[in-house]
Amino acid sequence: MDVNQFREFARSAVDFVADYLENIRDRPVLPSVEPGYLHKLLPEVVPEQPEQWQDVMKDIERVIMPGITNWQSPNFHAYYPTATSFPSIVGEMITSGLGIIGFSWICSPACTELEVVLMDWLGKFLDLPPSFLNCSEGPGGGVIQGSASEAILVAVLAAREQTVRRMKLDHPEMTESEIRGKLVSYSSDQSNSCVEKAGLLAAVPIRLIKADENGSLRGETLEAAILADIQSGLIPIICIATFGTTGTCAFDKMDELGPICKKYNIWLHIDAAYAGAALCCPELRSSMNGIDWADSFNFNLHKWMMVNFDCCAMWLKNADTLVEAFSVDRIYLSHQFQGESKAPDYRHWQIPLGRRFRALKVWIVLRTIGAENIRNNIRKQIKLAEMFENYVRADDRFEIVSARSMGLVCFRLKGDCSLTRQLLEKITERKKIYMIQATCNGKLMMRFVVAGLDPKESDVVFAWNEIAGESRKLLESTKIAPAEDVLTKLTNNFATTLTTAFHEEKLK
Repeated sequence: MDVNQFREFARSAVDFVADYLENIRDRPVLPSVEPGYLHKLLPEVVPEQPEQWQDVMKDIERVIMPGITNWQSPNFHAYYPTATSFPSIVGEMITSGLGIIGFSWICSPACTELEVVLMDWLGKFLDLPPSFLNCSEGPGGGVIQGSASEAILVAVLAAREQTVRRMKLDHPEMTESEIRGKLVSYSSDQSNSCVEKAGLLAAVPIRLIKADENGSLRGETLEAAILADIQSGLIPIICIATFGTTGTCAFDKMDELGPICKKYNIWLHIDAAYAGAALCCPELRSSMNGIDWADSFNFNLHKWMMVNFDCCAMWLKNADTLVEAFSVDRIYLSHQFQGESKAPDYRHWQIPLGRRFRALKVWIVLRTIGAENIRNNIRKQIKLAEMFENYVRADDRFEIVSARSMGLVCFRLKGDCSLTRQLLEKITERKKIYMIQATCNGKLMMRFVVAGLDPKESDVVFAWNEIAGESRKLLESTKIAPAEDVLTKLTNNFATTLTTAFHEEKLK
């Protein structure tokens, strides 16, 4: 492919993406394929000769699109939003064209330094403690990871290595293997599954502590678990708190957890994957008090910050802990500017060696959309969630399971959990909207989260009509006999029993 063919191919691809996003409401949010569908449409081996890009574009629609779940659709109400934007897509395209592998400053100074600057921009935008910023006098700093899963694993690994080094100094009588065998970590039973996975990958057991009735991890419960483990000879290393749990978007009580973690010398990390972006709105910060206690913090720009996946911002009060934990140098990685405060080698701040130029798309988004529009987009989605919540509360067939949080509403049909399960199954089968289930305080519920590229009030109305209509059909199909019929039946049965008993008595 020469440069002129590339121009034509790229223009066609941009037109395809633009048309797709502009008309995304016309597509079912869920695909209608079955496992293995793609294997029947593709050859078993790679083509020997090059094919025309026009044929490839035709097969995007014919082969690929039937198996796509449309995450950018405003009818997507599952999980949490993972929204993109046109500026972010352009940024991703330019990044791919540059093809940078930015593991050190010398690999592309702009790649590193733009990230340093942007992490300060974002930290100030969210009003994070100054100690987290690259521009602070201390060892704090920020880095872009791929996802919250990576950020949490990085925090667990750094806390593990920090604790092992400390214990080796304080207890020289213990071998390193003995120390590592006693490590333990903590999180809420409402935290994301990636927290448990981080424990598996780091070889550190994660104690999932029961949250309170509102889904929040409390200090008293955490301290009881810590004391029990210390009594058993274990060594606590980290607590992973959550701002915006997956099930109900609950917030752990940082003002309670923070002092306890400090008391027992435990690293405190906050996973704010979804809700963290809301810190840019001053009126929403009160629900996330206590960030000052944290040693590290992450949130996903690819959820509410209009940056496409994957892009997770992570800050640390002491970034040196990452360098100490992950630093592996080879002569071919060295350069004359190593150690400069404004030129960190980010390979020491992450799990892989290579890294993409993610800061470029963030820079383009922040400049072309602006802080005010990002705030207003978050506020709009919360308003739409409030609108949906009002529909639920006005319908006596339903109940709210937990208080609406940010852009999430958790609700269910009153009665047995099987009704809610059947309703969700019917809605999913129709593929008009997409929600997922969760449980809260023993009740099965449906999660409705406002998501998509550009959700509107009409999308909420559409979703509610779909839910209400399917609920009516379900309840009509499962309706028991009218009360008077049931009473008549019971009366007749009772009369029959009396008559039978009377005749039996006469026979005697």
